[in-house]
Amino acid sequence: MSTNILVVEDEEKLARFVELELTHEGYQVTKSANGRDALELALSEDFDLILLDIMLPGLNGLEVLRRLQKEKSVPVILLTARDAVMDKVAGLDAGAVDYITKPFAIEELLARIRVALKLHAVPAAEAGPEGPAEGVLKWGELILDDPRHRVTWGGSEITLTNREFLMLKTLLENMDIVLSRDTLLNRVCGYDFVGETNIVDVYIRYLRAKIDDVYHVKMIHTIRGVGYVIKSREE
Repeated sequence: MSTNILVVEDEEKLARFVELELTHEGYQVTKSANGRDALELALSEDFDLILLDIMLPGLNGLEVLRRLQKEKSVPVILLTARDAVMDKVAGLDAGAVDYITKPFAIEELLARIRVALKLHAVPAAEAGPEGPAEGVLKWGELILDDPRHRVTWGGSEITLTNREFLMLKTLLENMDIVLSRDTLLNRVCGYDFVGETNIVDVYIRYLRAKIDDVYHVKMIHTIRGVGYVIKSREE
């Protein structure tokens, strides 16, 4: 069964180039050059992955992403000419699983697509007919249920973005092990990430605001000059 990818890009030459390369790799490709049209397509049809440009006519990519996330769970990789850290963070917080800055090498795009498809398939593969028995990580009253992609504290659900979830999962899986910023980027993205490591600090700050500050704990520790760690015992 072929993998269906929706390419949303208003630069005709780029869209055609990406379409040809993806088709050559065995993917089934649908194209759209307008934000509103793309949103209708994404909502009415089932795609395995969406490549979404941010600057689009009709409706910008971030708004398409926000509306889509309310209705469907489909991995979205942003295509953007913007390279500021906060622009990337805004896209990831809106629900994108990854981003790639133009101009890009097709080999890098293909690698990111493979990783996104693999990560998105993990929960479904791990869940059994009676619900997942494994993949649950705990710290104090916090429970991270990986197969269900759910985090709770004392039964109350904590809403995390995809990147926040992966960051927390990586730290919990490596309890008492100090992870560098480079390591966190690599583990969270699933491949060697080329970009600013200070984006890790942004997500750590978001996690602390949603967990440490709300529940008055010190879960995530900063090891100055090294990286971050979750210790098995609360201090």
